[in-house]
Amino acid sequence: MSHDELSRRRFLQTSAAFAGTAAISPWLLSSTGAAEVAKRTAVDQVTLGSTGLKLSRLGMGTGSENGRTLKALGKDVFLKLIRHAYDKGITYFDVCDRYETMEWMSDALKDLPREKLFIQSKITGQPNDVLAAIDAERKRLNIDYIDSMLIHSQTTAGWTGIDSWKRVMDGFNQAKDKKLIRAKGSSCHNLPALTDAVKSDFHDVHLVRVNPQGKYVDGPNGGNGYTAADTFPVDPVMAEIKTIKAKGRGVIGMKILGNGLFTAAEDRDKSIRFAMSCKDIDAVVMGLKTTDEIDEAIDRINSALAAAS
Repeated sequence: MSHDELSRRRFLQTSAAFAGTAAISPWLLSSTGAAEVAKRTAVDQVTLGSTGLKLSRLGMGTGSENGRTLKALGKDVFLKLIRHAYDKGITYFDVCDRYETMEWMSDALKDLPREKLFIQSKITGQPNDVLAAIDAERKRLNIDYIDSMLIHSQTTAGWTGIDSWKRVMDGFNQAKDKKLIRAKGSSCHNLPALTDAVKSDFHDVHLVRVNPQGKYVDGPNGGNGYTAADTFPVDPVMAEIKTIKAKGRGVIGMKILGNGLFTAAEDRDKSIRFAMSCKDIDAVVMGLKTTDEIDEAIDRINSALAAAS
């Protein structure tokens, strides 16, 4: 065999080996040559439904008790928490026009690279000029656009067919057309409202309350789940999530920690493992008020993902 023929054969063998490795992506080859699933973590960049938007699997909420919990810590502590979350790999931050922490968010975000962030915000009620309200919120955050904007805390059954809410949705559509927002949707606080939202073509994203203990989740017959005494079955919510996902929309889970009710480690672990085992949930958001809570949430999600693999 000539030198040229030998070189060509080695080239083809190397190319075939490389192609074989690429074909098993997102699998990796271990030192023994066996295929292994790539490790998933709390701070992976995941895709939100079919929106094309990327966000960390774990998001940091800023609205516990409408932001009062974090507001009580003071601005300096709040800013340090946001920075700690980002340094740990969290790029998804969840805000709202009514949260008391909203006035601090522009300062919290100003030193972070905008292109790496996913900012989700919400509009409460029915502003007279919806487009102007959305733009005012964008300006308040001092950013060029908001990644995801939601109609906040919807509780009205059949709401997507009501003229006053159609006007709000029209304003959201205009905001998306003008590129003030990149995706739109709603957060619902009872099962009839969620069911109606799932049927609507308006949505790109759904923020859904979910935990296996049934605390602060959407209840039937107008059950809002606003108190610790309320307990509702989570199965109807999970059925709606499955339908949402089948429609190609983004799903973000909230109330994973039971609105702060899950003070026992086993309750937090149970809920996190439940959420991480559901492949129809793209990401979750948690209200975290200390650096230790941020670190614990990441660790518990990592452990849950490893167990679910």
